[in-house]
Amino acid sequence: MPTKKSSSKNRLLFFFGTECTHCHTMDPILTQVEKQAKVKFTKLETWHNEENAKLLQTYDDGFCGGVPFFYNEKTKEKICGEIPFDKLLKWARKK
Repeated sequence: MPTKKSSSKNRLLFFFGTECTHCHTMDPILTQVEKQAKVKFTKLETWHNEENAKLLQTYDDGFCGGVPFFYNEKTKEKICGEIPFDKLLKWARKK
């Protein structure tokens, strides 16, 4: 499956692995944040999609080294690992 493209480059990206238990833990939190902050995450699977894995490496640049990994294309801010709802909500609301 190809990587989702966006000309705006203002996406909130969520890099995940299909079998990643930490990523699955983040799913309901992600849904909650999308509803409360009125944002949408672009979800990019990296364990079975080489193009997405390369994009992850570009944005991660040694910061996290795995998934779950969040990247804000507008602010260039990164978060890695399982994080609580409040922290992800605050991060997602930054402009």
